[in-house]
Amino acid sequence: MSKLEELINKLCPNGVEFKKLSEVCNSLKKGTLKTSDLNANGKYPVINSGRELYGFYDEYNNKNAITIAARGEYAGYINYFENEFWAGGLCYPYSSKNEEFITNKFLYYYLKKNENKIMKNLVARGSIPALNKSDLDRFLVPVPPLEVQCEIVRILDNFTLLSAELSAELSAELSAELSAELSARQKQYEYYKNLLLKNYDGEDNTCLKDIAKYSKDKINANELNEDNYIGVDNLLQNKQGKVKSSYIPKKGNSTKYQEKDILIGNIRPYLKKIWLADNVGGTNGDVLVIRIIDNNVIPEYLYFVLSSDKFFNYNNINSKGAKMPRGDKEAVMNYKFYLPLKEEQLKIINKLNKFKMICNDLSEGLPAEIEARKKQYEYYRDKLLTFKELKK
Repeated sequence: MSKLEELINKLCPNGVEFKKLSEVCNSLKKGTLKTSDLNANGKYPVINSGRELYGFYDEYNNKNAITIAARGEYAGYINYFENEFWAGGLCYPYSSKNEEFITNKFLYYYLKKNENKIMKNLVARGSIPALNKSDLDRFLVPVPPLEVQCEIVRILDNFTLLSAELSAELSAELSAELSAELSARQKQYEYYKNLLLKNYDGEDNTCLKDIAKYSKDKINANELNEDNYIGVDNLLQNKQGKVKSSYIPKKGNSTKYQEKDILIGNIRPYLKKIWLADNVGGTNGDVLVIRIIDNNVIPEYLYFVLSSDKFFNYNNINSKGAKMPRGDKEAVMNYKFYLPLKEEQLKIINKLNKFKMICNDLSEGLPAEIEARKKQYEYYRDKLLTFKELKK
């Protein structure tokens, strides 16, 4: 029997009490900073609404605290800072009211375990996703005896360190050899794609609106799931497709897409979010659904055209808005490109697919191994942080 099992059997054999987050934590102060306030040589990290640091600053407003992103694409994302840091205006910083009752590090691990649940259930999805703080304050967390918390934190700290060391070692061995080659191949692929598509001035012979339209079809919420609901947040940057959605509408109708439709993220077009649909599903107004209406156009060819840097540069130049630019739907439909005969389209598709496969074979090994390590850690973490609720 492990030490943790012994502690649980001795100190909380019948379960543990669950408390609202607001009952065990204080909401901490935060402050708004402009980009011009940041200093690359600043002493303290700054966290705002993203997954990564916003930058550095010469002052701090918190220490030993958890932050939860309040707005934006990563609303609900959780970070922990043991030392001093600056919490920006677009996150919610929390700290335990009494670390002799529940520790910040234990709270962090438990909230991190439930991060997807928080993102899915507590974040309102709109043009700008936002986390509902009143719902967050009511989120229930277990409060096992302090000795149990400390043992769980010790185990997870060690496991995190070991996992990081193994991943770092693996990355160091492979990345040094692969990164230069992968970068070169990707650049070569883009160049080769542009060349095959005749993607240069003077060759454009087709306007997008003449061969495609935006979908106006609707699909009901009861037909949607994590695999076939596409929001701008689960479209990946830099033409990397999509992941499962953490949010699914519970009622109403969404814009319907069909297999072989092309979906493009219309917020911040410089992020280059695009996906060639392989199923039937739904999306919202933040995603463009482009449907071919000309039988002389092969969907895969049009996808290659619209996933080119030339198209995204055009879309970005024509976007509207400063803080959260959106692509201009009319301008998108006015995009001109070169369209060869169907037989030539097919030849280009086959060549690009073969070349893309070479790039993917090179790049998939390392991420797959690191992802496997991550899943192993998350499985172990979730088992450690699952508690039976004490019956009153």
